[in-house]
Amino acid sequence: MQNEILINSTKEEVRVALLEGGQVVEFYVERRRGASLVGNIYKGRIVKVLPGMQSAFVDIGLEKAAFLYVGDIVILDEVPSHFNNEVSVESANDRIYIKPQKASINEIIQEGQELLVQVAKDPIGTKGARVTAHVTLPGRYVVFMPTIDHTGVSRRITDEAERARLKDIAELIKPPKAGIIVRTASEGCSEEELRKDLEFLLMLWDNILKKKDSQAAPHLLYTDLDLVLRTVRDMMGQNIERMIIDSEEDYNRIIDFVSVYFPKLADRIELYDGQEPLFDAFGVEVDISRALGKKVWLKSGGYIVIDQTEAMTVIDVNTGKFVGKESLEETVLKTNLEAVKEIAYQIRLRNLGGIIIIDFIDMEKPENRQKVFNAFVDMMKKDRVKSTILNISELGLIQMTRKRVRESITRILCEPCPYCDGKGYIKTARTVCYEIMRKIRKMRPYISTRLIVKVNPIVAELLSDEERQGIEELENIFNLKIVIQEDSAFHQEHFEIIQV
Repeated sequence: MQNEILINSTKEEVRVALLEGGQVVEFYVERRRGASLVGNIYKGRIVKVLPGMQSAFVDIGLEKAAFLYVGDIVILDEVPSHFNNEVSVESANDRIYIKPQKASINEIIQEGQELLVQVAKDPIGTKGARVTAHVTLPGRYVVFMPTIDHTGVSRRITDEAERARLKDIAELIKPPKAGIIVRTASEGCSEEELRKDLEFLLMLWDNILKKKDSQAAPHLLYTDLDLVLRTVRDMMGQNIERMIIDSEEDYNRIIDFVSVYFPKLADRIELYDGQEPLFDAFGVEVDISRALGKKVWLKSGGYIVIDQTEAMTVIDVNTGKFVGKESLEETVLKTNLEAVKEIAYQIRLRNLGGIIIIDFIDMEKPENRQKVFNAFVDMMKKDRVKSTILNISELGLIQMTRKRVRESITRILCEPCPYCDGKGYIKTARTVCYEIMRKIRKMRPYISTRLIVKVNPIVAELLSDEERQGIEELENIFNLKIVIQEDSAFHQEHFEIIQV
């Protein structure tokens, strides 16, 4: 089956699902309120230097000061001499990682100093944004690095002859004392295509520097593309058969975008015009609901339990209803191997990051432990996010880390539950609002002229205030009257839509 990208775009939010063989493997959501900051470039001011942590806090104009580590610092105007030989670079999955330098942070920057920084990680939980002074500007085929003299090729391009060809082109076209990473989408591209992509990024960088010189800190200098256009730029590789979007406005934006920059992609973009909502038609809503659950059942009758904490995620494997037909060891092995596929899938779908501990059912035979470990490593090779996996321990545990650059699905769509004193999660009031709007759209063929929506008071307040525009839009489109009725007995996630 083919790989596809589905985009559900409304005035409230954009949701993107990557399907492999008809199954959702990656999911992204960006609300119009509170969009991602990753990739944004700011002129910031150092507000506090922490020599003991070799880091600093930077005011970039957000509610919380951003965090800057010493290894992510470079001064564009005056680069200290010890930077020249001690900055080393690694690349993986088209992203750049800077190894720390030996200089102490208070030798490099001082409080009150202004510098240009880029957001590398959105604010997560109680933490502010993570920023770096090593700017990376991604294009379709290359990533331009104005502060690092380095040439690299995406590790996802495995053909050695193609890697060598692309590296030769990159060395030829890159500016002196700057760097580029050739992205996965460049496989098979000509020198002219890569050169045009780089020329656009050079012009963009020049404009950013001009704005930096004319603006006082803190100030936003550059905003990355929104989720719709980022998806086209970053995810539409050769392995994607088609992209389907249900918004005519965003479809036209995409067509205009690819016509200018990536004309080869135009015939793979489709506008969805079905009666059934896009995500319902492809079964995406069911997969998203599963991704919010704590327990996930396996086909055999076993199950896995996923617990997210502030510091790590713990995944537990259980035999459940599966009793097997042979020995206990074989039953355990089959359950573990089945769990491996589901765990690798859930890690990608939920976007679990940081430290992950997987507690497999204990196996006596070392060869069986190795089978489970090898199977898990093979399944994780499909993941586009960098991870490090340690061998399975005597206790049957796999310890791994997975790079975290954005919140997991649970943290985006849910909030700590006030009904259980923060021990669990419920959907946010805004998530419930958007579910109500989707439900009304879904009812379109059978809808009456008047609807009463009964909801929790918190949801009612949001629907009547900040989200009122979305309700009015539905009233105009379907020529009906929607009455919001609050009921304090309703759980925050519960709602009823009554046709009058």
